[in-house]
Amino acid sequence: MSISKRLDEARQAFARGDKAASAAAHDFRRIAHAARERHAGGEAQYIGDLVYGGLDGIITTFAVVSGVAGANLGTNVILILGLANLLADGFSMATGAYLSTKSEQEYYEQERTRERWEVQHVPDGERAELLELYRARGYSDADARQLVEIHSRDQERWVNAMMIDELGMLRNEGNPLKNAAATLAAFIAAGSVPLMVYLAGLVAPVPPGVAFATSLALSALALFGLGAAKVLVTGQKPLRSGIEMLLVGGLAAAVAYVVGALLRGLGVQA
Repeated sequence: MSISKRLDEARQAFARGDKAASAAAHDFRRIAHAARERHAGGEAQYIGDLVYGGLDGIITTFAVVSGVAGANLGTNVILILGLANLLADGFSMATGAYLSTKSEQEYYEQERTRERWEVQHVPDGERAELLELYRARGYSDADARQLVEIHSRDQERWVNAMMIDELGMLRNEGNPLKNAAATLAAFIAAGSVPLMVYLAGLVAPVPPGVAFATSLALSALALFGLGAAKVLVTGQKPLRSGIEMLLVGGLAAAVAYVVGALLRGLGVQA
């Protein structure tokens, strides 16, 4: 059993107040087995990029559709602005995901190099830092010294302790390119949902009112679905998460529609 599945069972047991199920999820054999398979489910880390990229894609694109529909500027304008937003924002978000992951990893390695150098050249100072950290957390002097002695037996384990306990930093195991690709794919796939009916209208014309209502319905379903899928990252209840995201996306679309309606005269003059 993977770590993520065992954690899901533990969360569900906690939510139900089920002590027996919680104990089963914490059985030492299952914990050991999950630890051995820790890297087997590495691709799960990209779920967040897929979910949040998709949510951003559908919210921003439908906001554009709503704004143009509110201004009554026509299907052609919706397609031009919608597709431009879809591609430009998608690449922008993918670039941001790439740079964010890469920068975080570079900073981590920079700090790890510094900590390794300090462990090698000023070991007594590093032991003193670690000792004070453990004391500050409430460990007795004897326990704190024992922890320092255990960590300092191995240089890499010692460096790991300094990174986590002193700096509060964990290594980001993500692949910057995969993060970017997942974000871009999800943004474009979900962001294209509000535009589907308008793209179909290029083949078989659809009345503007019907097109917008269809786009609204499809977007609402997609928002709810992605919001519910967000529980894979947050652990919330699917129904609540789906409704929350539907409300957030609906609010963004409503604001865009109202702004478009208020500026309708400018569009006519243009």
